[in-house]
Amino acid sequence: MPRFSVIVPAYKVQAYLYEALHSVLRQSFTDLELIAVDDCSPDASGEVIDELAAEDPRVRAVHLTENVGLGRARNAGMEHATGDYLIFLDGDDTLTPGALEAAADRLKETGSPDVLVYDYARTFWTGQELRNQQAAQLREDGPVPFRLTERPGLLKLLMVVWNKAYSREFIEREGFRFPPGYYEDTPFTYPVLMAAETIATLDRVCVHYRQRRQGNILGTTSRKHFDIFDQYDRVFAQFDARPEFAEWRPVVFRRMVDHYATVFSRPDRLPRRSRPEFLRRARAQYRRHHVPGLRLHPRARLQHCLVRLAAHRTYRALRLAKAAGHRLRATAATVSRGTRAALLRLHYRTQLCLPVRHDRAVFATHRRLGHGGNPGAVEEKVRELAPHIRTAWIADPAHHHTVPTATRRITPGTAAYWTALARSKYLVHDADLGHRLVKRRAQVRVQTHAGTPLKRMGLDLQDRPAAARDTDFAALLDDVDTWDYALSANRHSTLVRERVLPGSYTTLEYGQPRNDRFLQASSQDVARLRETLGIPRGNVAILYAPTFRDHRRSQHRPLDLDRVLRVLGPRFTVLTRAHPAYGEPLSRGEHARVVDVSDHPSVESLCLASDVLVTDYSSLMFDYANLDRPIVVFADDQEVYEAARGTYFDLRSRPPGAVARDEDELIDIFTTGHWRGSRSAQLRAAFRARFCGSDDGRAAERVVRHVFLGQRAGLPSVVPLADRRPAPVGGSCFEQLPEQSQGPAPTLTPTTEDSHN
Repeated sequence: MPRFSVIVPAYKVQAYLYEALHSVLRQSFTDLELIAVDDCSPDASGEVIDELAAEDPRVRAVHLTENVGLGRARNAGMEHATGDYLIFLDGDDTLTPGALEAAADRLKETGSPDVLVYDYARTFWTGQELRNQQAAQLREDGPVPFRLTERPGLLKLLMVVWNKAYSREFIEREGFRFPPGYYEDTPFTYPVLMAAETIATLDRVCVHYRQRRQGNILGTTSRKHFDIFDQYDRVFAQFDARPEFAEWRPVVFRRMVDHYATVFSRPDRLPRRSRPEFLRRARAQYRRHHVPGLRLHPRARLQHCLVRLAAHRTYRALRLAKAAGHRLRATAATVSRGTRAALLRLHYRTQLCLPVRHDRAVFATHRRLGHGGNPGAVEEKVRELAPHIRTAWIADPAHHHTVPTATRRITPGTAAYWTALARSKYLVHDADLGHRLVKRRAQVRVQTHAGTPLKRMGLDLQDRPAAARDTDFAALLDDVDTWDYALSANRHSTLVRERVLPGSYTTLEYGQPRNDRFLQASSQDVARLRETLGIPRGNVAILYAPTFRDHRRSQHRPLDLDRVLRVLGPRFTVLTRAHPAYGEPLSRGEHARVVDVSDHPSVESLCLASDVLVTDYSSLMFDYANLDRPIVVFADDQEVYEAARGTYFDLRSRPPGAVARDEDELIDIFTTGHWRGSRSAQLRAAFRARFCGSDDGRAAERVVRHVFLGQRAGLPSVVPLADRRPAPVGGSCFEQLPEQSQGPAPTLTPTTEDSHN
C-alpha cells in the first residue's frame, strides 16, 4: 500500500500533461502511485499517459470510454486508488519539488490527520509566480491536529480540491464523491472540511496552479456556468442531512453570494443574453438558502441586495458608474502627477542657480535600497574622518530604518532630493542617478561601482542584444562623462572598465570599501550573525547566490535543494539569496534547513555568516575570496550564458575553487570534502593573489582621504595578503567535519559572473 495515490484527470491538456505527470514521478518521495485518467480526451493526452505507464510501474493508466467531466473522472481514479492518502492534481498543474516529502513529514508529525491543507502559487505564462494571498491561514503554530471550528479561517482559502491531501479511509467512510458539472470542487470541499475530525496545515507551496493564457475551462463563455446553482444546492443539502454542519451555513451562504457575483461580473463566463437569467436564478437561490439575521460587512450589503433583488440593470449601472469613477480618479491622479513633476523641475532649476554647499555629501546605492554597499562604507568613513561634512542618504521610505541616525534620510523624487542633487558638493553612488541630473562644475561625482567584472558590460554589450536590451549607449557615455572618480578593486577591473566605460575620470584602485568589513569583523560578530539567521551551532552554512540571467524571463532554479540537503545530511544549512533583479525568493521553502535570505539588507553579513559560497557567474565570488573561505562554482548552463552575455576570462584555467557542472557533481564535491581540500585552497590562493590585492580593510579610508580631505600622499599602504587576518569562520565546522580527500578531485570547469550585489 503506497503512502500517496496521486490522481490526475486529463482532458485536452496534451501540451501540459507530460510536465504535470513528471512533477509527480520526479518527487524525492517515491512511495506513491500515479493514477492518470484519460477522460476520453480527443487529443494525445491518452498516448502521453500510456507512454509513461510503460516506462514507470507506479503509473496506472485509466481510459474512460466517454467524456464524463472533471469530477467523475476523479471518481474513476479514486476507484483504483490503494494509497493511504489521496492527492488530486489537475492535468495542467504541477507539484513543486519536494512537495510529497514535505507532506509525508507533516502527516507524520501531526498524527496522520483526515485532511492536510497546503499552499499553492499561481504561475503565469509570462513566468511570474504569485503565492496564495491567504497563505497566513496555513500557519503551523498552535495545537495540531484540529477541527474546522478551531481554525475557521481555512474557509477563506480557495475552495478547490487540489490543495489538500485526504485520508482515503476518511473519504470512503464518509462516502464523499464528486458530482458532475462545473464547480464540482464546491460540494466536495466544504463537506470534507466540516466532517473532518482532524485537520493539519502545511505552510509550503506544494502546487503550481497554471494560469493558462487561453483554454481554461472556467474561462470559457458558456451556459455551463449555470451548474454553480446545482453545486450549491448540493452543499446546502448536506446542511439539511447533517445537523452538525449547521453552524457553517452563514459562512457558506456569504461565500455563495460572493461566488455568484464573481461569475456574473466576469465578462468571459456568461453569454450576454443569459446574464439576466443568471441573476434571476441567483435571486431564487438567495431566497431558498437565506440565513435570517445574517450579519454583513458594509461592503457586502450592496452586493447581497443586488443579488437578492436580481437588479440586473441596477447592477450594470453601478458597475459602469464605478468604472467611470475609476477613470475619473485616474485622470485626476495623472494631472496631479504632471503638475507636481513640473513644480519639481522648476524647483530643481532654481536650486541649480544657488551656490554649491561644500560641506554636504549625498550617497545612494542601486535601486535606492538601504544603507550599504560601497557607498555605505564610504559614508561611514566620511562621518569618522571628515565630521565637518554633513552626509545624506537617498533611499525609498521602506529602507529608511537602515540609515544611521547621524545621516539625513532623503526620499527619491521629493523637493529635498532635487535640492541635495543640485547643491551637495559630493555625489557618491554605485549606479545611475538619472538622466535629469545636471553635474555642476563645483561638484565631485564618485562612481563606486559594485564588484569585479566577469560578465561583459558597458560598450561590450553592443553586440549582445539579450543582455543590452534597451540600453541607450549614448546616454550611458554621457553619464560617464560626469564622473570625477571611479573606484576599482584590482587591475583587472581598472583595465576592463576604462575600456568599456571610457571617460576622463580618475580611477582610484584602492580596493572595494564594502569589503573592509571582512578584515575588521570579530568572531563575536560572526557568531551573532549566524545566530540571527538561525544557523545551528556547528553546521556548515552554504551561501547559494546565483546571478541574474539576461536571456531568461523567469528565475533559473537548477538545484533540487531538498535532495541536496537530504544527501549531505543534517550538518549542512543552505542560505539562498536570489538576485535582486528578480524580486522573488530563489527557494520555495523546500526544506527546514533552507533559509531564504533574499531580502536581507546586507550581503556582506551573509558572507560573514557562511562557511562556503556556491555561485555561478556572480561577482560575489571576488568579494568572498577576501574571507579566504571555500568557493564552489556551480555552472550548469555555461554555454548558454556565454552566448547570451559573455565573460572576460575563462575560470577553467584559474577558478577560485572546485567547479560543478550539474547537481550530482556539486553533491560529490561536498560529500568527498573537495570543497575545502588542499587543491581548493591552492586555487583560492591564486585567485586571491590576482583579484584581492587592494582589499586589505582600509579601502574606504584611502578613498575618503583622497577625495574628501584632498590628501594625495601618505595614504595608508596596502597590507600584503600574507599579513591579513580575515574574519574567522562562524563555528567549529571545519574541525568537526573530517576531510575526505580520497579519489581524484572533480573536474574544474569554466564559469562566468554577474554583480550580485
